[in-house]
Amino acid sequence: MESTDIIKPENLVYKRSRLMTEQPLSYCPGCGHGTVTNLIAEVIEELGIESEVIGIAPVGCAVTVYDFIAIDWIGAAHGRATAVATAVKRVLPDRYVFTYQGDGDLAAIGTAETIHACNRGENITIIFVNNGIYGMTGGQMAPTTLEGMKTSTCPYGRDVNMQGPPIDITRMIAVLSGTYYVTRQAVHTPAAVRKTKKALLKAFELQKTNKGVSFIEIVSNCNSGWKMSPVDANRWMEEKMFKIYPLGDIKVDGKMLV
Repeated sequence: MESTDIIKPENLVYKRSRLMTEQPLSYCPGCGHGTVTNLIAEVIEELGIESEVIGIAPVGCAVTVYDFIAIDWIGAAHGRATAVATAVKRVLPDRYVFTYQGDGDLAAIGTAETIHACNRGENITIIFVNNGIYGMTGGQMAPTTLEGMKTSTCPYGRDVNMQGPPIDITRMIAVLSGTYYVTRQAVHTPAAVRKTKKALLKAFELQKTNKGVSFIEIVSNCNSGWKMSPVDANRWMEEKMFKIYPLGDIKVDGKMLV
C-alpha cells in the first residue's frame, strides 16, 4: 500500500469512547442495553461534559452501567431514580443529570416518582429502556408486557381481562406540562442507532435551556427473557413491540406531535 492510501483520521467511522472502561459488558449477548450504554458514553464525550454529568441508575439490568462508563454515578433504590435525580439537580443545577432505567423499574415500582418528576418539569434527562419484561430478576411480567406475551408470572400469556393491557407510560407522561421533549427510539439497526444518538444529544443539550424533562424511551429486545435468539428477538420486536410502542417523536419543544 502506497503512503497516499493510508486512511486519514477524518475518515474514521467508529472508535471506542474513551469514557468506556475496560470492564467487559455483562449484558446478555444481543441485548440492546450494550448499544445504549455505548451511545451514552459517546454523547457525553462528544459534548465534553464528562466532568459535569451525574448519572442515576437503580436496580435491574441498568444497575451494571456504573461499571462501564467512567463518570460520576449515584445508586438509587428500585424505582426511585427520578426522585434522586430531582434532588441532585436541585442541589447542583449546573450539572447534567440523567437517569438510566428499565421498564420494570420506571413503569412499575417507580411509576409515582416518574409521573411526578415529569409533572414538576424537573430539568433532567430520563433514559428509559423498554423490553417489555423484568429482564434481570427472572423474566416476570412488567406493565409494558404485551397482550398474550408469555413471562414467568403469566406463562399462558398476559390476559388483559385479569392483568389489564400494557401501559404506554411514555405517552402518559408526554401530556404532562412538565415534559418538553419526549421521543421513542430503538437500537436494533444502524439507522435506528443514529436516530437514538441524535435524540440523546438533543436531550442533554436541552438541559442548558431549563425547559423541563427530556424523556427518551428506547424499545429493546430481551432475547434471554423472551427465550429467543437475538435475531429472532429483533424480528419479534419489529413485528409486535413497535405496533404497541411506535417509534418517533411524540413531543418536541413542549408541543405534542401525535
